[in-house]
Amino acid sequence: MSGRLTVCASPIGNLGDAPPRLAEVLAAADLVLAEDTRRSKVLLDVLGVSTRLESYFIGNEEAKSHELGERLRRGEHVALLTDAGTPAVSDPGLTAVLVAQEVGAIVSVVPGPSAATAALSISGLPSERFVFEGFLPRRGQDRVARLTEVGRETRTVVLFSAPARLVVDLDDLAGACGRDRRVVVTRELTKVHEEVWRGTLGQALDAWSERRPRGEFTLVIAGATAERVSVDDAMSEVRRRIAAGDSLSAAVREVADVTGVRRRDLYQAALSEATES
Repeated sequence: MSGRLTVCASPIGNLGDAPPRLAEVLAAADLVLAEDTRRSKVLLDVLGVSTRLESYFIGNEEAKSHELGERLRRGEHVALLTDAGTPAVSDPGLTAVLVAQEVGAIVSVVPGPSAATAALSISGLPSERFVFEGFLPRRGQDRVARLTEVGRETRTVVLFSAPARLVVDLDDLAGACGRDRRVVVTRELTKVHEEVWRGTLGQALDAWSERRPRGEFTLVIAGATAERVSVDDAMSEVRRRIAAGDSLSAAVREVADVTGVRRRDLYQAALSEATES
């Protein structure tokens, strides 16, 4: 009989935010896998839990996942913790969930505090629709592509930034989104030195360039203003896709989905061009 993997969200700062069920689950587990055993030991001590701890982080999770699979096959109950927040959400843990699924184990969750939704809830920015980006890629074309996507995104964007990367991230975000785009910079949420800074990306860059960033940062950025795309501009993209090998129907469908221009208008424009040529 396969066992159980419980993904356990932990407090993002204030240990008093731990839900009562977290202590129950950790105490009942046969083993707790933790991103940082030293930090998790502090949490377990506060909760009065003495379950054995082992490390499970990016550097060893591939090797440890095989051991985890064997434990679950034997019917053990394993709890999974990260330093703060929810495992597998911009944190180690995805491999553990996949292994548990492979061996047919039960996968359950103890939900808890989230820096992303906590920052969004106090940002004052629209929250009906938002996108979570985690950490930006550090360099290269992946970073350029992601920044371009964030610049065009019309939904509110939530992302994380490390103190050593904050000013660089703000600089690149100001370039991609414009210095006038609104942003809320939250630091050390729920902790003693909690801070919520509001302004534009340009102002944030200026302000944080003069400080030494410390702690954990979550940024909430206003979405871009949706711009109406003309049929002529949309047709340029249709022609480009056709030249690249797409059929007319596929090109029209994809461009219409991206730009919001009606398919019928694009078909009519394409037929007119074909007639004229």
